[in-house]
Amino acid sequence: MTLIEDALLATAGAFVITSLVAVYRIVDGPTMPDRVIAINVIGSNVVIVIALLAAAIGEAGALDIALVYALLNFLLSIAISKFSVERGGVL
Repeated sequence: MTLIEDALLATAGAFVITSLVAVYRIVDGPTMPDRVIAINVIGSNVVIVIALLAAAIGEAGALDIALVYALLNFLLSIAISKFSVERGGVL
């Protein structure tokens, strides 16, 4: 492995750890917006980790997966926001 591959994998690991910290906010979040933001953070981190791993292993096809996951993450955010507004959960 080269130094660049090691750096990409270490950065991906850091993003995974950040996602694990965000899981705490999902479980213990005092309000619904806190939980929604934590879900967004985890979704964004997953996209970043997939892109970093694709760069580290040299697999360009994984970037397509990251792009599709990013679009699904955005749609999930819109759906949760719409659901919250309709239920009166907006602060």
